[in-house]
Amino acid sequence: MKRVAALLLLASLSANAFAFAPFVVSDIRIDGLSRIAAGTVYNYLPVDKGDRMTNAQAQRAIRALYDTKFFTDVEFSREGDILVIKVVERPSISKLTLRGNKDIKSDDLKKGLKEIGLAEGETFDRLALDRVRQELIHQYYNRGKYNVSVLPHVTKLDRNRVAVEIEIREGKVSKIKEINILGNHAFTDKEIRDDFESGTTNWTSWYSKNDQYSREKLSGDMEKLQSYYMNRGYADFGIDSTQVTIAPDKRTMYVAADVKEGEIYKVTAVKLLGDLILPESTLRHLVIVAPGDTFNRAAVEASTDGIKALLANLGYAFAKVTSIPKLDKEKRTVDLTLYVEPGERVYVRRVVFQGNTRTEDSVLRREMRQLEGTFYSQAAVDRSKIRLQRLGYFKKVDIDKKLVPGTQDKVDVTVKVEEQSAGSMQFGVGYSQYSGMILSASVSQNNLFGSGDSFAISGERSSYYTRFNLNYYNPYLTDNGIGIGYNATYSKTDYGNTELANYETSTKAFSTYLGLPLGETDSLRLGLGISSNRIVTSFYSPPQFVAYQDQIGNRTEHAWTSTIGWNHDTRNGYWAPTRGGLLSASVDVALPGSTAKYWKFFAQANHYWPVGLGFVLYLDGQVGYGESYGKNGISDEQFEALKAASAKENPNHVLTDMRNDFPFWQNFYSGGVRDVRGFQDNTLGPRSCVGPSATQNANGTCTGGYYSYAQPIGGAFKVLGTAQVFIPLPFLKDINTARVSWFMDVGNAYKDYQSFDAKMLRASTGLSLQWQAPIGPLIISLAVPIRSQKEDHHYEERVQFTFGSQF
Repeated sequence: MKRVAALLLLASLSANAFAFAPFVVSDIRIDGLSRIAAGTVYNYLPVDKGDRMTNAQAQRAIRALYDTKFFTDVEFSREGDILVIKVVERPSISKLTLRGNKDIKSDDLKKGLKEIGLAEGETFDRLALDRVRQELIHQYYNRGKYNVSVLPHVTKLDRNRVAVEIEIREGKVSKIKEINILGNHAFTDKEIRDDFESGTTNWTSWYSKNDQYSREKLSGDMEKLQSYYMNRGYADFGIDSTQVTIAPDKRTMYVAADVKEGEIYKVTAVKLLGDLILPESTLRHLVIVAPGDTFNRAAVEASTDGIKALLANLGYAFAKVTSIPKLDKEKRTVDLTLYVEPGERVYVRRVVFQGNTRTEDSVLRREMRQLEGTFYSQAAVDRSKIRLQRLGYFKKVDIDKKLVPGTQDKVDVTVKVEEQSAGSMQFGVGYSQYSGMILSASVSQNNLFGSGDSFAISGERSSYYTRFNLNYYNPYLTDNGIGIGYNATYSKTDYGNTELANYETSTKAFSTYLGLPLGETDSLRLGLGISSNRIVTSFYSPPQFVAYQDQIGNRTEHAWTSTIGWNHDTRNGYWAPTRGGLLSASVDVALPGSTAKYWKFFAQANHYWPVGLGFVLYLDGQVGYGESYGKNGISDEQFEALKAASAKENPNHVLTDMRNDFPFWQNFYSGGVRDVRGFQDNTLGPRSCVGPSATQNANGTCTGGYYSYAQPIGGAFKVLGTAQVFIPLPFLKDINTARVSWFMDVGNAYKDYQSFDAKMLRASTGLSLQWQAPIGPLIISLAVPIRSQKEDHHYEERVQFTFGSQF
């Protein structure tokens, strides 16, 4: 067929270039152009004024114009000494439409089509359309869809244009009926195939899709098969053949692999050759294969990777370490040589950022640990990537290196980011029998105007409280990473209409704080704040609250507070980490001169572990503790006067000394959507009965009181533990978009540390969905209390959720 096509083209060229009597071209005229500029044609035409035109030159010129693929016909003629070129332009593609494709996104398809010249605005070439059809069919074959059909439709339009529509009928994925491994004797089929992605239909196939055939999956499984044997000593293992048979209906597949197991080999020697750069003893520490070991390809690869990583940290970015096993089939031994080729030591000429359309380059550059003008370090590049991911501004971060053209010792490092929303606009509407209608709104931006600064303002209103908060933080007040922040808060709360502790507060507070970096993973926070809190108790308030206020002697509490906090953060992501963790501890102190003198300690420790197959284990523990100091400024003489006044008013009542009690408005609470799920917010922990004749038994139940149950009042000590397993789901490909987990929460609040009793811990379990929905971050938890007391049933809440809207 190719020979026939060539003959036809030659005949066409000969016909269009009639026998010229040689002449000198005095001018050139081009007829038939409508869309293509004459200058474009002249650029491709190998003929100019003053040239001598011959038949051979005419044929070469026609061929050059055909090669541009701009024209369907080219004809040369002569008018005197004027060369006349008559052309017929190919039509342009006015519209390109894809229909029926579900497995491959239209944007991805159009990007690939554009690379081969099929795009809107381009010249239409039917041969390119045929190539597109074959390529699409090939791509669907790779996805196991063998009954796919691709039907291109071309519609002629006016002004020499066409509309191209590609109709794709994907069909259904072919399923694997059988997988047969032939020739295996040392291991069973089940042992070999345990880690395969491909499998036959079973009860989990609806979830895992393992029975859907894919060429890529099968290729990966064959590699796993080879690794399975070679990691267990079978150094001469081989796969003789892999056969895939498809049924006539193109819906069922049969897979067979013939293997040759070979024998188990022992390592007799491990040599290091080549340009080692470092002392051999240093590199030997990275080699985890030793003489006498059973051959293990994974251990060999880990050794070569370790050496390459070390050399890459020293600037040898393109180091190669080749493992050369020499087999002695009679003795069944392996003489292993690791050959080191470090290449040139390179330094970074330039660090370039791409994809940050909103974020300033300086925000990314200050997180980079690989600097320009220094030797390349893979460790510094890896650390830079983690720091950029943890900012929370980017959905994806990739860092590539490339040699500078014409050099062997310079590289450019390109940081490609895909930005995501770093701000949110959250609105909430809810209803509770305790608080009535709840309205909330907040606007936050963690990357204000692309500067890396964060800003947030929020407000919340219900039947019993009003809260406003304003926060600003600049993480780089100085070039070395010292940050400064400001926070202003106003809140007004009246718990009188709820079943929580009954009292009123009106608080105004302002604070400023510094963030001090202590290293790559550690930071220190120092803060100073001032607050004014008017606290009003009543007859229906918990009696211990009333007594405390009477002893303090003030309805308005003023406080100067200082804060010191420490963070150790090794997480590898912001929204959805999969490894690493967070350790934090903070102490808040109400300084001398404050109405109530106290200190609060809070600590948290959590960690993420990938446990295989996409599952991630997350453990979290929290503890909070508070105490008063200095008897809250009330001397013994003052207390004795209060005690005497109380006895005079009520001779049968002995005033309890509460000067060392922790301020009740600083109490820790437990329960809620971000605490022990399955219980309403702040409802666990100590409770107090209120009423003229109310009594409270050992388990906290009230009798004879004004209320039928106790008021939650919190406490000075709190513990919380969470175990969570994030579950991979096949329809949730991107964990940065959505995650599902099974969780178990355990915790409670106590009056003080001495009151801690493990028997009083509450627990719940359930499922949680975290989703970056179009409306914003959405968290839904379905929780079931598995350890509770009778009096808790009033506060149980099975479904809890929060949502917002991002920008």
